[in-house]
Amino acid sequence: MVVSSRTLDALKTIGLNKYERNLWAALLSRGASTAGELSDISNVPRSRCYDVLESLSDRGFVILQPGKPMKYIAVNPREALERAKKKINEEAVELSEKIERLSKSDAIKELERIHKDNIKTLRPEDVTGALKGRYAMLQQMETMFKKAKKSIKLVMTESAMQEIFENHSGLMKKVSDAGVRIQVAMPVTKQNEDVVKELSKFAQVRDVSDVEHIERMLGRFCSVDGNEFMMGLTDDKTHPTQDVAFWTQSQHAASQVFEPMFDLVWHHAKSVK
Repeated sequence: MVVSSRTLDALKTIGLNKYERNLWAALLSRGASTAGELSDISNVPRSRCYDVLESLSDRGFVILQPGKPMKYIAVNPREALERAKKKINEEAVELSEKIERLSKSDAIKELERIHKDNIKTLRPEDVTGALKGRYAMLQQMETMFKKAKKSIKLVMTESAMQEIFENHSGLMKKVSDAGVRIQVAMPVTKQNEDVVKELSKFAQVRDVSDVEHIERMLGRFCSVDGNEFMMGLTDDKTHPTQDVAFWTQSQHAASQVFEPMFDLVWHHAKSVK
């Protein structure tokens, strides 16, 4: 069986594990085969072939041919990908509906009560953690914005604010309309003037581009209500999957450490008209 590592890596990106990739490639090279034959040419242990082939069948890559011994038929690659995509979409819709039903059930009330009763007993250092990946950071920021009652304070690089605006501008406008004061300190350039214009409709924006030494302080910093704080630990050049952030519900970290720094930046930054 001759399959390039590049092709196998491509199959990995769609969620096929090593055994699934090797078995499907082996089956494609034969068209139809038994588990024993596929084990010999794929280097997959025979004891694992049956469950892996069944998994491939469930996902639309393989057709089972009953008999003794059981045979497996390879689905045309393009058709297999279409089947797999359709199944994933169907499963996603089904799971989304289940989550929606759960969110409206008595079960969620019980879960919220358990969390509320026990979160009060935690120390600030217990409600502290690391977030891995840009997606996790944006999700946590969304949760923080939803809970905001008084203020949201952001110190952001140009690209970081662009990303936040693309993902959360609607939510930010909603909480602003509800009375939350949003302050954003960021560089303002010709490249982001459209974002700044839209952002200024519901937030106060100040430009730090020409403030000496302030540029060195920029990153991804967010404080909500002086109670919750998030700080990016990687720069804009880091791949989104490798981003890391620190998050805490420590009032001390938010109001006594970050907010005085924010006030200093805000004081020296220029108002955006």
